[in-house]
Amino acid sequence: METNKLTSNKGNLIEGPLILKPMIFNDQRGCFYESWNESTFYNEIEEKIIFFQDNHSISESGVLRGLHYQIQPFAQGKLVRCISGEIFDVVVDIRKNSPTFMEWGGINLNHLNKLMLWIPIGFAHGFLSLKDKTEVLYKVSGFYSKVHERCIRWSDPKIDIKWPLQNCLIDKPKLSEKDSIAPFIQDTAIFI
Repeated sequence: METNKLTSNKGNLIEGPLILKPMIFNDQRGCFYESWNESTFYNEIEEKIIFFQDNHSISESGVLRGLHYQIQPFAQGKLVRCISGEIFDVVVDIRKNSPTFMEWGGINLNHLNKLMLWIPIGFAHGFLSLKDKTEVLYKVSGFYSKVHERCIRWSDPKIDIKWPLQNCLIDKPKLSEKDSIAPFIQDTAIFI
């Protein structure tokens, strides 16, 4: 498995998140690859993570989910991959003492590139579905807790994420009610 750091919107390498590219074996029958190998994953992130839950979302083109995170003691790391369709996957560094605090990084994940994104605790996460029937799988290192869940507005001008809405031929994304009324980062009460 090959790994690379994510570059922020300001050109800085963000410590923590990793782009993971599995080794793919192609032949006349198609392809084969390990989508999950505990030993390899731990060697790459240099940390032992226990995943408690697998989540699966299916979204139409133009759906935006995020920016979500959970606070302690239910903070979550996430390992995200797209198995059908395509997403623009985004992380925002919300670690107060980080040199990349409030910077964001984004990457396209799809069923063709088979990339995965490791998002450790300390980052808000969101994605924009770029195609209909896009399926995203993600492993999380903590259980969901509504009381500990936090959300930052997808369009927060202080973060200024460049969502590729034009790829979906829309001006505004399709949002859940919760995401549409999420606070801006300066109004978010608790940072990790």
